[in-house]
This record gives sequence, C-alpha cells and structure tokens, in this order.
Amino acid sequence: MKLLRRKEGPSLDSRLAALFEAASLAEGRLAEEAVSGAREVAERAGARRNLSIDHTVAALAGATGSGKSSLYNALAGEDLAAVGVVRPTTSTAQAALWDGEGSGPLLDWLDIPQRHSTAPAPDLSGLILLDLPDHDSIRLSHRLEVDRLVGLVDLLVWVVDPQKYADAALHERYLRPLAAHRDVMLVVLNQADRLPAHAVERCLADLRRLLDEDGLAGVPVLAVSARTGAGLGELRSLLGDRVAHRRSWSTRLAADITTAATRLGGAPAEGGAGRTVGMDRALTGALYDAAGVPLVVEAVAKGHRHRAVVATGWPVTRWIRKLRPDPLRRLRIGTTVPAGTRPSAVLSTKPQGELAGEPLDEPSGGAAERLPSASGAGIVGRTSVPAASAVQRAKVETAIRDVGEAAAAGLPGPWAAAARQAARSRSRELADAVDRAVAMNSVRATRRPRWWRAVNALQWLVFAAMLAGALWLGGLFAMDYLRLPQPPLPTVGVVPWPTVLLLGGALAGVLIALLSRLAAWAGGRRRARRTARALRTAIGQVSDELVLAPVRAELDRYARFTEAVNRALDGT
Repeated sequence: MKLLRRKEGPSLDSRLAALFEAASLAEGRLAEEAVSGAREVAERAGARRNLSIDHTVAALAGATGSGKSSLYNALAGEDLAAVGVVRPTTSTAQAALWDGEGSGPLLDWLDIPQRHSTAPAPDLSGLILLDLPDHDSIRLSHRLEVDRLVGLVDLLVWVVDPQKYADAALHERYLRPLAAHRDVMLVVLNQADRLPAHAVERCLADLRRLLDEDGLAGVPVLAVSARTGAGLGELRSLLGDRVAHRRSWSTRLAADITTAATRLGGAPAEGGAGRTVGMDRALTGALYDAAGVPLVVEAVAKGHRHRAVVATGWPVTRWIRKLRPDPLRRLRIGTTVPAGTRPSAVLSTKPQGELAGEPLDEPSGGAAERLPSASGAGIVGRTSVPAASAVQRAKVETAIRDVGEAAAAGLPGPWAAAARQAARSRSRELADAVDRAVAMNSVRATRRPRWWRAVNALQWLVFAAMLAGALWLGGLFAMDYLRLPQPPLPTVGVVPWPTVLLLGGALAGVLIALLSRLAAWAGGRRRARRTARALRTAIGQVSDELVLAPVRAELDRYARFTEAVNRALDGT
C-alpha cells in the first residue's frame, strides 16, 4: 500500500498545488464560479487524501424505480435498505461496509450516519457501498444529497432500468458533465429479468451508444437482475477489482482536478501572451509632448543664455537683462522654496490628470508634494508648464490603449480585458509622476558653469579699470577747470593712460560680453540637448513604471496561470 501511495502521491500533490495556484492567479480575472470551484476541488481532494485510502467508497445512484435499493441488498447479502412501491423509498444515504475498520473518519467526512457492517467477503474487503436517494426525486433535499455525494465518492455505479435508461435528466445532468470521470464509473442495467434475452442485448447496445455520445466510451456496461441474481457475480467481480487496486480514490481526484483545471483554463493560448516590445517609444513620445518637454527644452536654452548674460554681461548694461523674466523661473524650474513654505505656495497651475485625459484623485502628497533639490538647499515644487492640449491628451490615451491592445493580443477574453485594464491601472498617477520627473531632471539645467564666475570677475576687473580711467580723466578736467597746475601724465605711446583705461575697459567689457554671449548660445544648445535626453529617459522610466510594468506583471501572471493549468491537467 505504501508503494502505491508513493507512486501516486507526488503527481497528485503536484497537480493539486498547481490547481490551487491557478485558482489564486485567476482571482478577479475569471468567473468566480470557476475559481471557487477549483479551490473547492483542491480543498476537497486534500481532505480526501488525508482520510483512509484503504477503503473505496462506491455509490449506487439512479432514478426512481431503477431498483438501487434491491441491488444494494443483493450485493450486501441481506435486507439493509427498505424496498417498497411508494416512491421515493430511500430518503437518506446509507452505507454497507466490508471490513470497515478505520473508515469512521471517512464516513464522517461524507456525512453518512447510517452504517451497516456486512458479512466478510475477501473479494470486497475495503468496499464502502452507498445507497443514494433518487436523483430525480420529487423532494429537493433528496436531489441535493445525490449531487453532494456524487461529487465526493470514489466510484460511481449508475443503476438504470430498461424503461428509463435513456432519460435526458440522467445523461444531461450527470453522465455528460462527468465524462472526465469515466475511469471511476460503472453503468448497470438492472431488472434485466423483465426482458427477453434479445431485448436485453438491444438495450445494452443502445445504452452503449448513448454513453459513447456522452463521452463515456470504455465505461463498463452490464445487465443484472437484483431479483434473480443474474449478472451479480460479474458486478461483484468488477467492484472487487476496483477495490483490490486501491486506486479509485486517486483516479477520482485526478478526474476532479482535470475537470476543474479545464473549466479554469480551457485551452490556454499557445505562446499567446501579448507583447509590449516597441510600445514604449510611442508612449514616451506622447508623454514627452504632453508634458510640455519641448517647451521646457526651449526654455532651458533661452534660460541658459539669459542667465549667462546676467552673469557675464557688461556690468554697465547687464541690469537691463535682469528686468526681463527668466524663462525657467516662469515655468518654476530650478526654483527652490524654504522648507517651511506653506504647501499652497508651491501649488502648480497645471490641472491634475491632464496627461491621462481624465480627472485624477489627488495623490497622498497632494499637489503640493515637493521634492529635494539637486543642491539640497531647498525643495523643488511642481512646475508651471502649461497643461496638455486636447490633441496631446488624445495621443497619450491612444498610446496607453495601444499598449493594452498589444498586450491583449492573443489572450483569452478575461485575460485580455485584464491586460487592457493593467495598462490604465495607474494612469491617474501619470500627470504628477511626469511633472516630478520634469522638475527633478530640469534642475541640472539651472546649474551655473564655472566659467561664468571667472568671466564675471574679469568683467568687474575691466569695469574697475574703466571706472579708474573715468575718475582719472574727471580729476584732470577738474584741475584744468580750477586752473591748477597739471601733474605729469603717463602715456601709452601718444595716448594718455586715463584714456586707455576708460576706452580700453569699455571695449574690453563689450568684447568679453559678446564672446560670452556666443559661448552661452552654444552652451545653451548643448544643455538643451542634454536636458531633452535626460527628460526623455526620465519620462520613459515613468511610463515603464506606471504603464508597462503593470502590463508585464499581468502577462507574467497569465504565463504562470497557463503553466499552472497545464501542470494541473497533466501533472508535469
């Protein structure tokens, strides 16, 4: 017995674990009936495995008047079940036990209170035979009891009679849905003594045809008579063979797992999981435009030139540049606010959800959520980049939808819908996440190059020289006006030094400013290109995290579900 269990156990355990895993992965994706049914099968199978495997539970099931109770008594060798004319006769299931020692917990699990020990019979040792109520009883409680036990027993013996063997209720409600359980099923044509021999053969042939149509090819079919005992020996032999092998319980559980896995997964798509490769470009591009990055990049170039003029321009005229607005400050890029600033002071004017094209719930940090600045000196607020246009929002929505459709391609309906939903699941966070990415990655665009400081110092040195020359000349004019004697005047060639300082300082300052402006123009272009690359990378990371990652997770979930279903179906 232990050898049998070691042989069957690992495969069955693996299939049970796979079925439970598949049910867990299908939660919220597939119909609740299929998911709960799979979990119920897994739990039921686990419970059955922990009970006696030395006993085989067989149930006699059939319609009213088929003679189940008479056959039950004939097999038991004594009158255990009441047989009468008034229907229904059997109201509750009862059990006949051949060597039933140790079967108590199993019968408790089956909830069979009526138990009868029979005379010892070596050929049936370990058999627990149940007499069920009629499956077509006029009493609902009887039908429910049959349904419950049909789903639990190890071996099903369907008892039919010559008049009702083709009953649609039997074939459509029980036999056809249980086609996967044909290895744990017997069909007995009872009351064969009422027909001539040739009529019995015709009935058996017709019954065989109906069973084949139900998908039950190979299920043993035999004619018996509980009254005369005809065929009982063959039936006892079949039951004894199933009991001796002690495999009906595991075969039944395997069939239950197959049925549940089939209802869960059907035929999973062969390599049908969708793909998102190549979709990130279109999505990043749409977010790039909708986030106003081209405007930011242009502002970076202009802002660099603006700040360069302020920092390196001719001191005499640079104050004029300060009167012009800084393009980056207008977009709240690179600005820092004190840590104690109230949240309202850094609120963005951009409506939440503009990128995703739908009203968004405010995140936990609110619109006033602030980020550490690159320098660590303060905090970076949201930008004031203009809201996305309707066309830009539509492009973002289309890109997100395309990602969902690409992921859903080839997936079964419920999983395709889940993939599409995964693409949209975090779209409410896109606006804030993209804006934060723009704010953080644009901070570097406001850093001052070191050469600005050197040029600024040079400009002030030149300005000081020009001012010294102006003061010197002013002093000379004053002395001449007052008719004071002129001091000796040094010259550079024929040009007096005060004039050299004044004119040379002015020309040098203007020249340095022009050269600095040229360098700032080139530097602005380089900085704009770097910023564009950095923002595209950052927005790509946002799109990957909020759109593509949930889709990949859903596709991975489907792949694991498919693998689990396949393992539950074939045990590999």
